[in-house]
Amino acid sequence: MRRLVLLGGGYGGIRIVQRLLASHIPTALEIILVDREPFHCLKTEYYALAAGTVSDQDVRVPFPEHPKLSFLFGEVTNIDLENKQITFKEENEPLAFDELVIGLGSEDKYHDVPGAAKHTLSIQSIDQTRDTSQTFSNLPPEGVVAIVGAGLSGVELASELRESRPDLKIKLYDRGETILSDFPTRLSRYVEKWFVNHGVEVISHSNITKVGKNTLYNDDEPIEVDAVVWTAGIQPHHLVRELPVDKDDNNRVILTEHHHLPGNPDVYVVGDCASLSHAPSAQLAEEQAEQIVTVMLKKWNNEELPTLPPMKLKGVLGSLGPKHGFGVMGNTPLTGRVARLLKSGVLWLYKRNYG
Repeated sequence: MRRLVLLGGGYGGIRIVQRLLASHIPTALEIILVDREPFHCLKTEYYALAAGTVSDQDVRVPFPEHPKLSFLFGEVTNIDLENKQITFKEENEPLAFDELVIGLGSEDKYHDVPGAAKHTLSIQSIDQTRDTSQTFSNLPPEGVVAIVGAGLSGVELASELRESRPDLKIKLYDRGETILSDFPTRLSRYVEKWFVNHGVEVISHSNITKVGKNTLYNDDEPIEVDAVVWTAGIQPHHLVRELPVDKDDNNRVILTEHHHLPGNPDVYVVGDCASLSHAPSAQLAEEQAEQIVTVMLKKWNNEELPTLPPMKLKGVLGSLGPKHGFGVMGNTPLTGRVARLLKSGVLWLYKRNYG
C-alpha cells in the first residue's frame, strides 16, 4: 500500500483531496490528511469571525468522507524528508509517507518590530481569530483598536469591525501612500472614501517601530490603544522555513515546474509555502492544487508529465460590511453592492461544492 500524506486541510490541500477522490486513483493508495482541526476552515472569512458578524460554525466546512481517506488530527513538530516521516506534538507514533504534500499555510510576519509578536492580535489561525474576537467583544465602549497593515485583510477587518462595533475608534495604519496599493487607484480611493464616511481613521506613511502593552509606536511616537491587530504581512509556516531546501527571498520553497522539490518528485508544496508567480491567496492555492493532481495522476499511470500552463487568477473581491464591496474581475474594477453580492455568491458556491 502506497501512502500519500497531506499536511494541512487548507484551500490547496482540500482541493487536492476532492479532485483525487473524484478520479481513478490506484487501488493500492492510501490518503491521510493531517490537520489541527477536524474541519476545513474558511480563512478568507476570518475577518468576519474576528469582528463577531459571523459565528464559528460559519467558517467551517466538513472534510469529505471516503474509504480511501483517513485523518490524523494533531500538531506537526517535524518534517523529516530524508527518512520520510512526520512527528507530532501529541504522543502519536511518527507518520511514515511515500508521497507528501506540504500545505501548512502561513503565519504573521512581524518585520522584526519589537513587541509585535507578543502584544498584537492575529487572524492567521482559527484559534488566534477566536482570541481576537473575544478581545473585541470585551473592549470597553469607545475603545481604540489599531490595525497595522492596510492590505485586503486589514481593510476587510476594519470595515467589518465598524459594522459590528460602531462605538469603537478604529485606526488603520499603512506604510504606503494609499491603502490597497496592489489594487487600481480607483478602488483605493473608493475604499478610503468609505472609511471617511464611516469614521475609520487611515494613517498613511506610518512606520510602526515598536508595540507595547496597550501602546503602539508610530515613528517612536506612542499611541494609547486598547487592542492592536497585525495584518502587515505573512510568511510560510515555521516548519517550512526550517526545511533544508532551497527557498526564495520570502522563505517560500522553490519548486520545479511540476510543483515538487527539485530532485525529490515525491514531495510537493502547495499554497502559501510555495514560491509561485503570484502573491499567496486561496485562489492561487486552488489553481496550483489542480495542477498537482494532474501531475500525480500522470505519474501514477506511468505517463509522461505534462507541460503545465501558467496559472491565471480570475480576480479578487473584498467586502466593506454587508452591503458594499470592491474588487477586480479580469481587468474590470468593481465597487459597491455588485462587488459585495459577487463575493457572497462565490462563498456560497464554495460551501455548496465542498460542504
